[in-house]
Amino acid sequence: MMKAVSIESGEASKAMGHGVNRGLSVFDLVLRIVAIVGTLAGAVAMGTAEQTLPFATQLVQFSAQYDDFDSFKLFVIVNAIVCAYLALSLPFSIFHIMRSRAGKSRILLIFLDAIMLVLLTSGASAATAIVYLAHTGNTSANWFSVCQQYTDFCQRSAGSLIGSFGAIVCLVLLIIFSSVAISRR
Repeated sequence: MMKAVSIESGEASKAMGHGVNRGLSVFDLVLRIVAIVGTLAGAVAMGTAEQTLPFATQLVQFSAQYDDFDSFKLFVIVNAIVCAYLALSLPFSIFHIMRSRAGKSRILLIFLDAIMLVLLTSGASAATAIVYLAHTGNTSANWFSVCQQYTDFCQRSAGSLIGSFGAIVCLVLLIIFSSVAISRR
């Protein structure tokens, strides 16, 4: 009689473990979708950022575009790469919802998520440095703040960083939750 009760409680805890892993897999899917939106929004916002200053003559115009800065080009390319990776990883995430005990594909996703996290962090950091210089300038190097003149460009480029850093947070959470799901196997 006592042995039968312990077997039943063991089966209940195993079923509960599958439920937790399934819940982590659903959260994984949601985080991937949020990260796709963040990286796509960041790339589009930065890629379309441009402003031309009006002057009295049409012969002389000053404009700022994202492709004037190599750091912004890197930012757009990296966000596009990470967005494509996240979109391609969605079937794996759906597979993990159906088969919560899948382990090898989770390990592969952790590895690839970590690579994408490094790429996205480097691109966002490079763009952040340029946006910071544009906003504050650097008096030691005799660089002046350009955001007083190019307000729309600066706001758009700074806003694009929000989506990218949101995706960085999502990738960190994805790695943590995937590791927890593997450890619960």
